[in-house]
Amino acid sequence: MYTMIQPMQQLQLPIGVKEEILPQPRKRVAIVSVKLVKEASLYYANRTIRNPRDGADLCREFLGDVDREHFVVLCLNVKNQPTHINIAHIGSLNASVVHPREVFKPAILANAASIMVFHNHPSGNPEPSPEDIEVTHRLHHVGEYIGIQVIDHIIIGEGNRYTSLRERGLLHA
Repeated sequence: MYTMIQPMQQLQLPIGVKEEILPQPRKRVAIVSVKLVKEASLYYANRTIRNPRDGADLCREFLGDVDREHFVVLCLNVKNQPTHINIAHIGSLNASVVHPREVFKPAILANAASIMVFHNHPSGNPEPSPEDIEVTHRLHHVGEYIGIQVIDHIIIGEGNRYTSLRERGLLHA
């Protein structure tokens, strides 16, 4: 047997009686600073990213031989020179869920003009999944909105294999 719950009625105060407002305790608001912290550095001989191969080589050197998916953000200045590298997310053996705020946070803090994003496929197959394409489109739109261009999304495979979503026509300028 079900019973109907009646909506709560508005409390009516007698005429001439004002509702007493009880003071609430004050809320503590933290004062913070946000900054990048340099953990290490990597020498890059080419100095400028001229094509997807340059980006893939730099990312491959940075990642080394990892066993899980890593989503990497490469921040670039106006001359397409790499300034900062950040791992935005480490996933499982076959997946990496990444959110735009985690991707663009280091780019904003580094005052990047543009970014390239990378992730590896531990399987060795650099073919993009539907999710890879969808993430690329989301990042592209967010980048347009905040003024940081996503130059490319590169999937790193086994050996020297990689896939550039820009070269595939899946990321437009």
